[in-house]
Amino acid sequence: MSASMNDLSESDLTRIQKLCDAATPGPWKAYVEGRDHESGSSFIQTDRDDIEMTGATDGDYDFIASARQDIPRLVAEVRALRRQLEERPDPA
Repeated sequence: MSASMNDLSESDLTRIQKLCDAATPGPWKAYVEGRDHESGSSFIQTDRDDIEMTGATDGDYDFIASARQDIPRLVAEVRALRRQLEERPDPA
């Protein structure tokens, strides 16, 4: 497998996985005022304390909450696909 500057190295994947592991466990869910509830402020619900932010757009809330579930799955998928590529026989 050839590497370019845009490729994710195994150390990149490990760093990303460590960030996920250090974050509050999921799932996380965004609650946007006016869309998901009518009073209070927008927040991200976690298994522990809610996360509130200033200056975030509705899209930011949705993205950050979704990333908590999506990024570990993407890291696992990249690793699984790399294993499959490594196990393929070399074409003759």
